[in-house]
Amino acid sequence: MGELNTKSQKIIFIIQCSVKSDANEFRKWANDRAAKYVFDFKEVKTISYEWYLSDDNKEATLVESFIDSDGAMQRLNNHMSSPIAEEVLQHVDIKKWLVYGNSKQDLIDTLTPFGASFNRHHCGFNHSSE
Repeated sequence: MGELNTKSQKIIFIIQCSVKSDANEFRKWANDRAAKYVFDFKEVKTISYEWYLSDDNKEATLVESFIDSDGAMQRLNNHMSSPIAEEVLQHVDIKKWLVYGNSKQDLIDTLTPFGASFNRHHCGFNHSSE
C-alpha cells in the first residue's frame, strides 16, 4: 500500500479529441488497430493506454499512464515511428493534451510544440502503483 505524500514519478497523458471519422469506424480502429498496436509493443514502463468515448461518440479521450518520464518518451518515440501516427489524425482532431507528473525536459521539449500543458506532481497517494 502506498504512503501519503510519497514523491511520484508517474506520468499521465490526457488527450482530448473530437472524432472526425464515422463513430463505428473510429471504435473499430481504436480497438482493433491502435490499442492492439500499442499493446504489442510491450513497453515495460507503460502502465495503461485507454480510450474513452462520449455518449454521442463525437468526443474521445485517450488516457495513458507511465511509470516515469522516460517511459512516456519511449511511448512517444515508438508512436512517432509507427504507422499509427498518421492514422490518428484521420480519426481525431486533438483539442487538448494534458500532462500530469514530473516531466523531464526532453518530454517537455517534445510535447510543447503540440500545445501540451504540464502539471507537476504535488502530493497525494496511489495505492495501485506500489
